[in-house]
Amino acid sequence: MSDYLEGKTIVITGAAGGFGRLVAQKTAARKARIVAADVDETEVRETVRSIAEAGGDAEAVVTDVTRLADMRELARRAVERFGAIDVMVNNAGTMPLALYSDHAAAAEAWDRCIDVNLKGVLHGIMAVYDQMIAQRRGHVVNLSSIYGNYPVAGAAVYGATKAAVNVLSESLRQESQGKIKVTTIRPTGVPGTGLGAGVINPAALGGILGAGEAAFMEKMGEILSENPPAELVDPQSIGYYSLSPEILADQIVFAIDQPWGVSISDLTVRASGDAYRI
Repeated sequence: MSDYLEGKTIVITGAAGGFGRLVAQKTAARKARIVAADVDETEVRETVRSIAEAGGDAEAVVTDVTRLADMRELARRAVERFGAIDVMVNNAGTMPLALYSDHAAAAEAWDRCIDVNLKGVLHGIMAVYDQMIAQRRGHVVNLSSIYGNYPVAGAAVYGATKAAVNVLSESLRQESQGKIKVTTIRPTGVPGTGLGAGVINPAALGGILGAGEAAFMEKMGEILSENPPAELVDPQSIGYYSLSPEILADQIVFAIDQPWGVSISDLTVRASGDAYRI
């Protein structure tokens, strides 16, 4: 097992749950030093409590990624506590899928999505850039989505924010080669993180599923049943249908767990049997 995580200072937004909490716990278990950030004070402190209980080293910082001042304070706290910022994981996000005809119901959530998914990532980059350049090394990991690959009905705003993350990431990579590594993570659907709770109109899922929507709903019903078929839920099965949060977190950790000279710049993570069309 490699040991490229040991001693690294890793800042993670959206660390109160989902991928963020899992990545924080998994990297802390490998002796990374964690700064866990989230707007949810209770849950982000629970993330840090779980790490400390397991013998890890972590600090919680209550942070709203939509506020640049908060993100700069987050970076300052990380440097004050650990002396460096080796990795910045811009993970915080919302997913308010909706059709344009839903605009009255979706407008507020769309505004929030733009602020969190796009401006939050930009603020994360801005907050750590000077520190990483001064260190002459760093790693920015941005959470995008397959929705950022191509426009589909039902995901105009969400998909646009993730496409923007792709552009922000690649521009940063080009500007900072040899000083800052950049990784863009593009997962497919990952039930179990709570992200789906932000969906405004379930009909908006049809855009990414196409003609396979009915089959998808049927299989998801089987997966969520009391006795799900092993071929759909076992990661060892080629028919594995829907990623677990733990599987995705492992891939994010894999991208971080590399020598400084090796950059996994773009990583799409899918269940081998998934039904998504982009």
